[in-house]
Amino acid sequence: MARSLVIKVTAGADDPERCNQAFTVAAAALASGVPVSLWLSGESSWFALPGRAKELALPHAVPLADLLDAVLAAGQVTLCTQCAARREIGPEDVIAGVRIAGAPTFVEECIAEGAQALVY
Repeated sequence: MARSLVIKVTAGADDPERCNQAFTVAAAALASGVPVSLWLSGESSWFALPGRAKELALPHAVPLADLLDAVLAAGQVTLCTQCAARREIGPEDVIAGVRIAGAPTFVEECIAEGAQALVY
């Protein structure tokens, strides 16, 4: 049974430390060979847009833009459908590789055999 990690991050610029922790865990898991699905919801939704991750700075942390690039290169990044709609973000607005999907997809990933879920 292959193990995977589903991470949902709700924090953004409003709580940079919690946000960066979620992205750090995602990138570390991928570097360890664990499949990762990173879900952006709430204030982290803005990081699905080009250039927005570069705006978050946290001392003594890997830049969020670098972590996002690592997750996009080796994992899956998903923007919550409702969160995108509330912010008027459409598929044409997001970074290449980011998909927009809703709760049914999130639940499906979380209950998949071998999946572990974390919420930040």
